[in-house]
Amino acid sequence: MKTFSKTDIGMVREVNQDYVFTTSSPIGKFPNLLVVADGMGGHRAGEYASRLAVEVVKQELGESVEGNPEAMMRNAITHANKRVLEEARQDAKLSGMGTTLVMASVIGRTLYFANVGDSRLYLLNDDIKQLSKDHSLVQEMVRLGGINEEEAKYHPDKNIITRAIGAKDEVEIDFYEYRLKKGDVILMCTDGLSNMVEDEEILHIVKYSRDVVEAVEQLIERAKKNGGNDNIGVIVAMPFADEVNVC
Repeated sequence: MKTFSKTDIGMVREVNQDYVFTTSSPIGKFPNLLVVADGMGGHRAGEYASRLAVEVVKQELGESVEGNPEAMMRNAITHANKRVLEEARQDAKLSGMGTTLVMASVIGRTLYFANVGDSRLYLLNDDIKQLSKDHSLVQEMVRLGGINEEEAKYHPDKNIITRAIGAKDEVEIDFYEYRLKKGDVILMCTDGLSNMVEDEEILHIVKYSRDVVEAVEQLIERAKKNGGNDNIGVIVAMPFADEVNVC
């Protein structure tokens, strides 16, 4: 697997609350790991929440004795939620902090991933497809038929999320698995990218970049050029880039 990740403060924010992590080396029973988190909260609390959640996830996966990817991911996120809540309750400056989180691992030919909030996971090949589902007020309205996808893009409440790590004692987690094929590219990001760059533009940039590094750099620069209204966190991963033949 070839992968690259980066965050950028953007053009407006004073603090970078996005946090990303990638490794192609094993963590516990996972042969690789990709994580994106977008923190929220004042006094740098969001910055702390996103980093804390990712670090707890890494630690829990490294020590996990669970037998399958779903159980491992759910357990890790549950522990992250507990830690974020505990620290927020112990320190008034961290009160109300929380974070989105989307995490993924490729095992063999299968992509396993879980998410809480509105940070996204896309799959790119000949086209671009969002595999994760946003846990946001606006996307709930879309699912219920109140508005369409085009209206959702410009809705004034599009940044209100309905799930987050650190929001409640019990965190609701979506888990997915997806069979990969040759040429698939995984893109994970915070809304600082997805709100500023259209899906087709994302696909074009990744498709015509020389490598994962250039793809991430170009995506961030495009988000900033388009306004950079939020922090930008991006991971691009090519699962089969090192393989000559993929079944």
